[in-house]
Amino acid sequence: MALYELSAPSLNEIPVSTYSALKLREREDIQGVIRDHIQVVLPDLMVLTEEFGDWEDSRRRIDLLCLDVDSQLVVVELKRTEDGGHMELQALRYAAMVSTMRFDQAVEAHRKYLTSRGLSPETAEPSIRNFLDIPEGPVSLAAKVRIALVSADFSKEITSTVLWLNAQGLDLTCIRARPHSFRGHVLMDVQQVIPLPESAEYQIAIREKTIESAVAETHGRDFTRYFVRTKSGHDHTNLPKRWLVFHVVQEAIRLGVSPDTIREAVLWRNTGIFVSADGDLSGEQLMATVPRKSKNRFFCEDDEVFHVDGKTYALSNQWGGRTLEAVSAIVAKLPQEHGLSYEEGVNNFV
Repeated sequence: MALYELSAPSLNEIPVSTYSALKLREREDIQGVIRDHIQVVLPDLMVLTEEFGDWEDSRRRIDLLCLDVDSQLVVVELKRTEDGGHMELQALRYAAMVSTMRFDQAVEAHRKYLTSRGLSPETAEPSIRNFLDIPEGPVSLAAKVRIALVSADFSKEITSTVLWLNAQGLDLTCIRARPHSFRGHVLMDVQQVIPLPESAEYQIAIREKTIESAVAETHGRDFTRYFVRTKSGHDHTNLPKRWLVFHVVQEAIRLGVSPDTIREAVLWRNTGIFVSADGDLSGEQLMATVPRKSKNRFFCEDDEVFHVDGKTYALSNQWGGRTLEAVSAIVAKLPQEHGLSYEEGVNNFV
């Protein structure tokens, strides 16, 4: 869409320019600005490093390697061209290369980045932990890597490819950053074009549903139900696995087990088990603080969130094949006389 100068009664279009015409260089000018103002491009990112290429047998470098609030690495690829070139293929290679990165390697990459910019490398790990809201304990980076493509514009080939890749379960975002020359100044019009912000949550939900359906068709769905009884005599019947986890966590928190202890119990799901925010919030207020989180992936009704030590928590409802292992690990953290029992079946207790 065009930009216009409103000067009543006139409406004058501000013409689109090009980075090359404005003598703006890709790495020295555009990348530096986006690096220092990453929130303009994607609001939930932290820059880990730039020009990252710490792998063998490759001279290729990631323009910006970032981290999001879900502990996912994000490859940000930049182009100043008007069609984006073949940036989606390049970014896919980079995502594959960094997909095995561990937390300690991410910290080391950020430490080198801070040193290169004349900043204290000692702040690397505390800064990352503060961003992820995991002040202590082990941290596991998510297996999935996001990709963000930033260009003056995108060819139909790129947009078609990105839409198809997203339909297959990948997570690519296209952000158009067009330059405009206006009265001696350079204006940048930044717009997310894929997925459209208004439909992003819907598209994510559709993608997740498609993936779940494909898995169900291949492996068969698990319709096992469970029964939970607490020491206080509360019975919860006919529970699918995700609700089994919820009621076990609910009882654990009622008995004084902290969310951090629950995170530590389930090491393979250390990140992403909870979303949280300061204050005594409703479910809607809590989820509004974490806009990248899809509401349908958390127990976030008002009677489902937990209020602990001045913070509000919502539990993930995505647990997968290791659900029973997670439940067992959480139960092991309960006080000795916890009195909680659970069994397979609608109601197996006498």
